[in-house]
Amino acid sequence: MQTTNRDRDKMPQLQLAPSRNENFLTIKGVSKIYPTANGPYTVLDGIDLTVKEGEFVCIIGHSGCGKSTLLNMVSGFNTPSDGVVLLQDKPISEPGPDRMMVFQNYCLLPWMSVFENVYTAVDAVFPNKPEAEKRAIVKEHLEMVGLTEAMDKKPGQISGGMKQRVAIARALSIRPQVLILDEPFGALDAITKEELQEELLKIWRDHRVTVLMITHDIDEALFMADRLVMMTNGPAAKIGEILDIPFSRPRNRARIMEDPKYYELRNYALDFLYNKFAHDDADE
Repeated sequence: MQTTNRDRDKMPQLQLAPSRNENFLTIKGVSKIYPTANGPYTVLDGIDLTVKEGEFVCIIGHSGCGKSTLLNMVSGFNTPSDGVVLLQDKPISEPGPDRMMVFQNYCLLPWMSVFENVYTAVDAVFPNKPEAEKRAIVKEHLEMVGLTEAMDKKPGQISGGMKQRVAIARALSIRPQVLILDEPFGALDAITKEELQEELLKIWRDHRVTVLMITHDIDEALFMADRLVMMTNGPAAKIGEILDIPFSRPRNRARIMEDPKYYELRNYALDFLYNKFAHDDADE
């Protein structure tokens, strides 16, 4: 069962603006259990979470807490042992173009150009669109992430930050309802990471796609998210607490970091992760 902050009255609060669908994505009583030689192994135990349409939610927790398992069930790559994941009241049972995932390692086809990597997705989802329209969609999304001049290059000819831009453009080009991000900036240097955070927020503001993002970076979560979901340790991980992030949008990084509320939230999240639920060296 999902819990709220034990000390919620101490934390700064902000009501989110009304969105088109308050129960857009619903994770209801979800558990994931794997059979092993030593008996059943419970990764997740009784996860309840409701995400509003257009909301940006970050999920944080130590390795082994089932973050990726949870998002794999939203994406349809995995299925719950118990409970159900609903998108607009319809159960998710398999992958679909209404949910696109962006991974830390980009997952680009190395023999294809930047343009071709995005085009392949567009062509697969919209096979009946005219060729000119499909190419226009690809160019529009590459322009959106600042890659117009690199569209003819292969992945091996561009930087890590540019590869992640390609992966984001590819995901958004098929107009998903939910964008699922599994530590998308974890392998990038600090400057590139901040640039892509800003870029992703701008795209999110413009298109209001619903975002679920795994991160290990508390500062990243506080800068980007509407809510921060903090997981307890695995096995049998649960949602421990959920923080509402009170900063208005669009966000200014320097201004937020001067706000005392930022450090209240940061210290609260750090206390949760490193005191209440210290790392036990489990592997996810």
